[in-house]
Amino acid sequence: MSLAIISPGRNPQVWIDALIFHQPDIDIQIYPDIKRPEDVEMALLWQHPPGYLDTFPNLKLISSLGAGVDHILSDPAVPASMPIVRIVDEKLTWSMTNYVVMGVLNFHRQITRYQADQKRKVWDMSNPEIPVKVGVMGVGALGGDVLDKLNYLGFPVFGFGFTKKDDFPYPYFSKDHLQDFLNEINVLVCLLPLTPETESILDLKFFKKCQTGTYLINVARGKHLVEEDLIPALNQGFLSGAMLDVYRQEPLPDTHPFWEEERIQITPHIASVTNPRAASPQIIENFRRLRSNQPLLNLVDRKKGY
Repeated sequence: MSLAIISPGRNPQVWIDALIFHQPDIDIQIYPDIKRPEDVEMALLWQHPPGYLDTFPNLKLISSLGAGVDHILSDPAVPASMPIVRIVDEKLTWSMTNYVVMGVLNFHRQITRYQADQKRKVWDMSNPEIPVKVGVMGVGALGGDVLDKLNYLGFPVFGFGFTKKDDFPYPYFSKDHLQDFLNEINVLVCLLPLTPETESILDLKFFKKCQTGTYLINVARGKHLVEEDLIPALNQGFLSGAMLDVYRQEPLPDTHPFWEEERIQITPHIASVTNPRAASPQIIENFRRLRSNQPLLNLVDRKKGY
């Protein structure tokens, strides 16, 4: 019984080392040099080639190498009956929350404004704080922690999701009340899972519903944002700025207009990066459970997309 790591363009050695550290006798095969595909019963994936899993006649379990699974669910060759698990890691949550808090505080205290003032040698003490009310779209483990930490810092917070929640600790709006949600906030954080219902949700039509000058932070998936609509939304005043960590094409092409737009801060998909040493025990435990026919950890609900 073998485990395969399929992560094109990335060095798998950190995952190999972490898995062997926790289980020295584990049998690992690495894409593209997989000699015994018939032995592979569990595949660890990140941006695998579509259709490649047909190579493995005895595959029984797929595991994402991160929290997201849209890169797996988007492959029509993945059988509907194939169980999929994902990584759930407190460190991922901690890093994501820190990133979002940084973005909110940068907007609230106008750090980019003062950086520009420094270059121009301008001393301007007027209006040093922008009043902030934060809305988080997607209130799972990541979004819930963001709300908790921002609430602790004293910011009014609001949650939004595609399902109803009767017992939620903060003001919460379901999809039928999107406009009510947007009327409450001037900082919008996207932490939605990527599903057919949420893909391209952040478009010009959406931004027109926002309060004038809303600030956008997208740390979910690049496909949530219709990129060609962002600069028009800024130019028309629906948004005042944006902080982006995810994009439709990564790395971001050199010719992309986001590089030159001062109202958009970009980071290279580093808001929350899976730590192989911390995540590998989950993978090994699911490998063990697969072999002993036990319930799996962090099993993905395909209908929900996470």
